[in-house]
Amino acid sequence: MQGNNEIKFGTDGWRAVIGDNYNFKNLRILAQATADYLGEGKKIVIGFDTRFMSGEFAQVVAQVLSNNAIKVVLSDRPVPTPALSLAVKNLKADLGIMITASHNPAEYNGFKIKMPSGGAAPVEVTKEIEALLDERAPAENSEKALPVQKMDLTKDYVKFIRNYVDLKKIKNKKFKVLVDAMYGSGDSFIGQILKGTKIKVEFMRNTINPSFGGSRPEPVEENLQELKERVKKEKFDLGIALDGDADRIAAVAPGGVFIHPQKILGLLALHLNQDRGFSGGLVKTICGTTMMDNIAKFLKIKLYETPVGFKYISNLMETEDIVAGGEEAGGMGVKGYIPERDGSMAGLLLIEMMVSRNKNILKILNETEKQFGKYYYVRSDLHLEKRVEPKKENLPKELLGKKVVEVKEYDGIKLICADSSWLMFRGSGTEPIMRIYAESTQSLAQANKLLDLGKKVILKDV
Repeated sequence: MQGNNEIKFGTDGWRAVIGDNYNFKNLRILAQATADYLGEGKKIVIGFDTRFMSGEFAQVVAQVLSNNAIKVVLSDRPVPTPALSLAVKNLKADLGIMITASHNPAEYNGFKIKMPSGGAAPVEVTKEIEALLDERAPAENSEKALPVQKMDLTKDYVKFIRNYVDLKKIKNKKFKVLVDAMYGSGDSFIGQILKGTKIKVEFMRNTINPSFGGSRPEPVEENLQELKERVKKEKFDLGIALDGDADRIAAVAPGGVFIHPQKILGLLALHLNQDRGFSGGLVKTICGTTMMDNIAKFLKIKLYETPVGFKYISNLMETEDIVAGGEEAGGMGVKGYIPERDGSMAGLLLIEMMVSRNKNILKILNETEKQFGKYYYVRSDLHLEKRVEPKKENLPKELLGKKVVEVKEYDGIKLICADSSWLMFRGSGTEPIMRIYAESTQSLAQANKLLDLGKKVILKDV
């Protein structure tokens, strides 16, 4: 049992079950590998979320790095991941570490690495750190140890977003907004940012609860029933849901209508391009909705498509002119910010869009779907006994009577029909889970039929 077997970076950092692979020993091993990658005299910023013992885990990582003669700035409180990312850039640090398991269940914790730009660490960096695991024992009681500096990372974060969002335009509007922090580190920052405006903001699940109330802090529709009910019953103009470390978003429109993150990305692109006059292309992942293709074509902007994982999007945001980029799970980044996803920023921009267009979010969404098509997007995670990949000979040549005209295989397998309906298979890199995605241009029932077809294909291969 050594770190190389137990510590493996996935799509977004290393995650494991607390008390099992996620323990102080493995964290020290990973912190030492990170220190060896970085070298003495460098600077690192560490943040943590509201999960069980996240603060203690962050302290252990900070001590190992400090013992390696690395300058460490440690957050003095739980913070959203984007607040940590912004601090890495503002403090001119060489790396950032966020102790979080994002939207995973309460028994998990994790370790995300951020680059000097604030963006996610690319695969080359995490592979290099993985290669250094167990090279040597974590340094202890070193004469080179530097004091760990504790700092409030939230002040600059709130200040930056208050400057980014058009508060003057928003100031006198009286929209009513409900924010579901899902017991995560998003807390009530949206309220702090909107201070001084007439937007009425209420919060739910914004206390610290390491069990997340028995749910998982993932802003998917089945976890947001209370938010939907309250938005409908109490006549809110917008409901915003954040995940455990507040870098992802979902939304609810008047009447309790769930707005899928895929559609939020389209709304943000339209708002930034049309209302704010921002230039730049649009980024989606391979499992992103076809609505993005139609929006990019209409706006006459370039559409980029990446593998799954925000690190691919953040890399593009550093090298290309991008107005907005996002993934199907709700992580979105925007122009003029760090190359990082931020659920609170995305939610505030939805409010700004309502103000700019003087319409509630449901009316804006209905108009968008009327113009660009109403896409029905679904996903299911198939838990299996062992990891499997679909056999090519078992892949259908037709999807519900429609011929497959294109196959993409650079991250999973995506089968696309001429009418833009599609079915996709993508296995988890760390667990025996097959993620199946489908999208229909006809109906939700049709999308679910595609999903059922996908499950039959995989179960045939088991």
